[in-house]
Amino acid sequence: MRPDGPARPSTRSTGSLLVDNIGELVTNTPDGAGGQLSLRRNAALLVEDGEVAWIGPARYAPAADRRIDAEGGAVLPGFVDSHAHLVFAGDRAAEFAARMAGEPYTGGGIRTTVGATRAASDDELRATVRRLRDEAMRQGTTTIEIKSGYGLTVADEARSLRIAAEFTEDTTFLGAHVVPAEYADRPDDYVGLVCGPMLAAAAPHARWIDVFCERGAFDVDHARAILACGQAVGLGVRVHANQLGPGPGVQLGVELGAASVDHCTHLTDADIDALASHRVGCMCPEGLHTTTVATLLPGAEFSTRSPYPDARRLLDAGVTVALATDCNPGSSYTSSMPFCIALAVREMRMTPAEAVWAATAGGAAALRRTDVGRLARGARADLMILDAPSHLHLAYRPGVPLIRQVLHNGVPQCRP
Repeated sequence: MRPDGPARPSTRSTGSLLVDNIGELVTNTPDGAGGQLSLRRNAALLVEDGEVAWIGPARYAPAADRRIDAEGGAVLPGFVDSHAHLVFAGDRAAEFAARMAGEPYTGGGIRTTVGATRAASDDELRATVRRLRDEAMRQGTTTIEIKSGYGLTVADEARSLRIAAEFTEDTTFLGAHVVPAEYADRPDDYVGLVCGPMLAAAAPHARWIDVFCERGAFDVDHARAILACGQAVGLGVRVHANQLGPGPGVQLGVELGAASVDHCTHLTDADIDALASHRVGCMCPEGLHTTTVATLLPGAEFSTRSPYPDARRLLDAGVTVALATDCNPGSSYTSSMPFCIALAVREMRMTPAEAVWAATAGGAAALRRTDVGRLARGARADLMILDAPSHLHLAYRPGVPLIRQVLHNGVPQCRP
């Protein structure tokens, strides 16, 4: 179920707004499967009531109440970050430094953040979410999924999701992040808590349920039980899968019809075959609702010095791929989708077009949404204007702040 009345970073625009003098317009329609971008040159775009109302050649642009001159820059759909952990407190910079000095990543630092999050006030948690959401918006992200998972008590998971729902429609209950210290010797009891009182308190504020199905976290039987309980109360399924090594998470996700399996760092041929049988073939509700997307999180591999996922292998098999930041204080403390695009191109053998598609339409597919991740008549007017003539520059000029302007619901946001 969707949270009731989620607040957005902007209100819907009123009147009409023309964005013209666009050098390259990325629309992602009608069919972007496999990372094929739909491009228009010398285009214009009209926004009315927060939605795209018209797209066409600039010379035929209609009159509008207001105008934004793209100055020959590229215009793209806003990024859709479909995997982020923004509700937390504390800092794990020392853990990052230790990894850079050679210590392996095991996921154990999550419990450090749990302690800090439990001790934080609602206002402190809310301020962190707002800061990171705004930081992401300045870098072109107009849709972001936010998970719980750093409270791991009934009250703390529920409040994490209540706070997340103030900032996004896509909130995810991740009570099964790790087994907290107080249940270390009683994992079955903790699974019972997650499936019972915790789920009951969390579900009214969540759209999705997620499980970290990994060694040191939750085995396949516990993960299946938790996800099935979430499905029974109307939550969609997502799975943290195959990050630290080969495992059953990807195939469990496909079995349960998960919208997305995330990380996908260590995959077998059977995992890829399972994902390829659940690919999307078109930008349409029917396709999106039968897809299990492989969401890749290269910021985590960068921050943990782990092997990167082989995106080329997935794409060549016909798997639908999304890119997301995995923004969290331990293993991927970045909110930058452009950074993830650059990593995907350099380290994961994606083309720039494939990476941009995965960061926009791919993220929308991972959230089973058709209103974002593309620019077409009736879609939400979420877009960015680059200080560059082409989407290629997002990977070509890594680390350079190329986002000149962002519109969310048709409303211009603060400039970077």
